[in-house]
Amino acid sequence: MSTAPAASSGDLRAQRVAFVVMVAVLAVAPLVIYPVFMMKVMCFALFACAFNLLIGFGGLLSFGHAMFLGSAGYASAHAAKVWGFNPEFAILFGTAVALVLGGVAGLLAIRRQGIYFAMITLALAQMIYFVALQAKFTGGEDGIQSVPRGRLFGVIDLSQPLAMYALVTVVFLAGFLLIWRVVHSPFGQVLKAIRENENRAISLGYDADRYKLMAFVISGGIAGLAGATKAIVFQLASLTDVHWTMSGEVVLMTLLGGLGTIFGPVVGAAIIITMQNYLAQLGAWVTVVQGVIFVICVLAFRRGVIGELGNRLKKPL
Repeated sequence: MSTAPAASSGDLRAQRVAFVVMVAVLAVAPLVIYPVFMMKVMCFALFACAFNLLIGFGGLLSFGHAMFLGSAGYASAHAAKVWGFNPEFAILFGTAVALVLGGVAGLLAIRRQGIYFAMITLALAQMIYFVALQAKFTGGEDGIQSVPRGRLFGVIDLSQPLAMYALVTVVFLAGFLLIWRVVHSPFGQVLKAIRENENRAISLGYDADRYKLMAFVISGGIAGLAGATKAIVFQLASLTDVHWTMSGEVVLMTLLGGLGTIFGPVVGAAIIITMQNYLAQLGAWVTVVQGVIFVICVLAFRRGVIGELGNRLKKPL
């Protein structure tokens, strides 16, 4: 057995064109759309991309990915507000916390497969949730509020919306390109092979558990990068980001956009955040409407929005 085939030059060309289009949209967006809304979309898009790396390319379904988003958010907010860290160091600290948590959680979770793996991640995420609820430094139900954005590198004032937008855009693109590189690297090809047939990959001498653990840590770290950045953007770290419903939302974003595609999670996150933003006046009914739209999309686009588009163009996006 060989590993999954590498993307052809035509496929890579299509992905590069799509990337250029995405960058152009992000560059123009703050001129026509409220920058804070776009920053929220990018944070959740990066979170969804991180989750997709684990399930779409590694075949590992995590029901507890919110623990990385939320724990990094709390760590970043605490470092910025209490310890006085500059925003870049606060974000890096939050990401580091998520990486460590990913290593610990991964060592425990990858010992099992399928639904057992998913349940272990959910249980670990619930433990993190109750720590966030009870610990003094997290602020309990109030969370950590009024987190200072500070000055990037001690020079750039992030209280200016466009300056903050530029930072979030750079963070998002860096995380996105890292995922793209991982997927198209030899590591990514082996990861796909393990997803398709783990026993055959092991028979060829690959240490499946080691590859899965690395994928879990990378995914958790990038999810933490999204959470740490989000805490600085909204100047808040709250229980919402570490609650199990957030883990459900990222599953929804990934499935809606296209599981196992590069750009699918970005589109899925944009759709979900847009619905939440513009349907907010419906109150509790927003979840019902969101569910109906999701069912319709699943029936109409079984591969997700980007998955169906890529299938019709015959080029994976």
